[in-house]
Amino acid sequence: MPRIPLTWLSEHTTLPVGASAEQVATDLSRVGLEEEAIFGAQVTGPLVVGRVLDLVKEPQKNGKTINWCRVDVGPEHNEDLDNPKDPQPGEERPSRGIICGAHNFEPGDLVVVSLPGTVLPGPFPIAARKTYGHLSDGMICSGEELGLGPDPDGVDGIIVLGRGHGAGLTGEPGDDAVSLLGLGDEVVEINVTPDRGYCFAMRGVAREYAHATGADFTDPATTVKIPELTGAGIPVQLRDESPLHGTDGCTRFVALEVRGVDPTARTPRWMARRLTQAGMRPISLIVDVTNYVMLDLGQPLHAYDGEKLVGPIVVRRARAGEKLTTLDDVTRTLDPEDLLITDCAGPDGDRVLGLAGVMGGADTEVTETTKNVILEAATFDPVSIARTARRHRLPSEASKRFERGVDPQIPLIAALRAAELLAEYGGGTLDLRHTDEGTVTEPAAITARIDDAQRIVGIDYTPEQVTGSLEQIGCIVEPGADGTLTVTPPSWRPDLTIPEDLVEEVARLVGYEQIPSQLPTAPGGRGLTRAQQGRRHAARALAEAGLTEVASYPFIPESVFDVLGYEADDERRHAVRLLNPLADDEPLLRTELLQTLLPVARRNLGRGEESVAIFQRGSTSRASEQNAPVPAPAARPSDAELEAIFAALPQQTGAIAALIGGASGPDSWQGAPEAWGWADALDLARRIAAAVGADLEVRQSQHAPFHPGRVGQLRVTGAEGESRVVGHAGELHPAVIQHYGLPARSAALELDLEAVIAAAPAVVRAEPVPTYPAAKEDFAFVVDESVPASAVEAAIVVGIGDLAEKVHLFDVFTGEQIGEGKKSLAFSVRLRSTEGTLDAKKIGAARERCITAVADAVGGVLRA
Repeated sequence: MPRIPLTWLSEHTTLPVGASAEQVATDLSRVGLEEEAIFGAQVTGPLVVGRVLDLVKEPQKNGKTINWCRVDVGPEHNEDLDNPKDPQPGEERPSRGIICGAHNFEPGDLVVVSLPGTVLPGPFPIAARKTYGHLSDGMICSGEELGLGPDPDGVDGIIVLGRGHGAGLTGEPGDDAVSLLGLGDEVVEINVTPDRGYCFAMRGVAREYAHATGADFTDPATTVKIPELTGAGIPVQLRDESPLHGTDGCTRFVALEVRGVDPTARTPRWMARRLTQAGMRPISLIVDVTNYVMLDLGQPLHAYDGEKLVGPIVVRRARAGEKLTTLDDVTRTLDPEDLLITDCAGPDGDRVLGLAGVMGGADTEVTETTKNVILEAATFDPVSIARTARRHRLPSEASKRFERGVDPQIPLIAALRAAELLAEYGGGTLDLRHTDEGTVTEPAAITARIDDAQRIVGIDYTPEQVTGSLEQIGCIVEPGADGTLTVTPPSWRPDLTIPEDLVEEVARLVGYEQIPSQLPTAPGGRGLTRAQQGRRHAARALAEAGLTEVASYPFIPESVFDVLGYEADDERRHAVRLLNPLADDEPLLRTELLQTLLPVARRNLGRGEESVAIFQRGSTSRASEQNAPVPAPAARPSDAELEAIFAALPQQTGAIAALIGGASGPDSWQGAPEAWGWADALDLARRIAAAVGADLEVRQSQHAPFHPGRVGQLRVTGAEGESRVVGHAGELHPAVIQHYGLPARSAALELDLEAVIAAAPAVVRAEPVPTYPAAKEDFAFVVDESVPASAVEAAIVVGIGDLAEKVHLFDVFTGEQIGEGKKSLAFSVRLRSTEGTLDAKKIGAARERCITAVADAVGGVLRA
């Protein structure tokens, strides 16, 4: 996010007198450059120049020596002699007494003084205060305290005008030091979208400000003096034998040499201040010049020590196993896709100098002894640079610009501008021989219709507004027949490739505020989808049952699978692993809701809750066994690639889970309430299914993390008649309860909510209101323990037929009376006819059919 100092911006475009950062940010927002932050003046209040009149060194008990100073800060700020605040050293005269612990100054020096009422960066307000036995009426400031950074000369102490931070500066006591040091400049930080990389330069932002306000704009590229360059400089070879998707990694490479640069020359204060305001740290004249030109023109530059480089320079792809130590002192193993800058030095005559467009290497970096500098300005493929920067996790100011596209017409101009500055401030001489290898590809023309903007945006733009807007941003517009336009974008706008891009520019420059705000009309007869209604009904059913809905992050640790007792081959262990998790100890996405719901319960119980009754709706994910291909970014993926990508996506579904344990309600005069149990979990699952219109079948099962003998498998029957498992409910395993500190015999349920909703009928058939009385019959059948109650229930319904209005299981019994391996299932059956009142004969016949059907279907015997 570039930072724009207003004083720098005003060099390229005309700002109104007294323009504030807020106003400039507002103007830029009208053309789509959003304000990210505003940095006001670094220092406010009375910061003035002072002259040290007298100085007394006073040793302290702690071993330090402080200076008790008399400082002249000008007639407007000196202390009143008729009412002195504190005795001061030396001859009595208008001044202020100030304590200072630095020792790099002496009487007669001009220093920078913050008087009471000044606010330094931090913020750090200054006030008169008693210290070391004196009243210090202000503070003598260092560069660090004013936000200027360390002293350029490496001196540890305060600012003295004429040297260090104060080099080239002078003044009189009482002069405003804020303007003298440039501490009153305001800075606007803007957010630049990826398609507008040209705004990473002052040149681009100034142009956009001119578009927004109509102010004059001076392209800084046109002010660079281009000398008559003669002869060829250091040889350069572009050898991209493995271009990415047919695009060469480097299309233009400019190299200039500046000789005789004074290695002791310092960066001028104005340049160092601008770099600091823009968020960069001044380093040395050579490095600072390359950074300054990059920030100003948008062309990244790289400087090589000319005495360390051995030509020719070769731009090529890396070889497998090659290594490079970059300027950040990290040795990196290179990838064959990495684009490199190399020369002919080294034992094998092939030395890697740097990662092209990302970061240089340590072998040829400029140092404090560099006198001859070779400047590189190149045009690199954005895709290649972006991949290298991400592969090595090495985002740099250069890569930010190259991966968004850099003006291919600017490299030579940028290199000459840097050479100018090195010659002016470092005493160097430009070698008129130069290298400009490669070609410049002209932007492709776009064919559009002049009424495209009106058709897409919905505003009646005039032809003059359309062509004028496009010409304003630098396009060449050629009208054609039948209302067509042939538009050639400027070289600095690689983002303009299709007619819709031109429409966006017209809407942006004419003004987004011209587009009326109109809410769309919602079509009648629509509303929530069936799935949305089902999710809401399910949540409402649990809330009405007394449960509280909670939310949790979907991230889990790898250890949770063992804690919950999953088998080694359990498919729930196939979790999606995140490359950049929020927490290193939770790198996976949950495969069941209970994996994140259980820690929520533990947290609530740990904070004073005595029971738990919570539920959550959310997504679960399971990793695919297939790997997704990486399609080329330059074109739409093929159908086969898309199919492979979709197949490799994680399997995701919407689920609902509940956790209950402890007392089911508060104590009362009637006694303690019953505790939640496994039967309640099954009942809650049935409530969910009933709320969405589905029927659940419960079968005995074993399923972690539930108790082996107290868990039910939940199934639904789909439209095609097939039965499928959609979840489980029951009592949790004692080990799980102990691990999470839950109440004894806590229970839980989890359902694939999307599958339950899908199993519900789309249309609920209305049943006629019965007009005849019902009859009730009870049956108790003895069956094998392996026979599910649902199978017996289904046989009863089939046997009785249309007379069976409702079948309900009300008792299960096992024991010696029944026999080993057997169980008794007791059902209550309500009979009703739509044709008349049932008599004893009809009821008896229905009873016999029921007994026969159960015997035939599951071998059940009516219990005597």
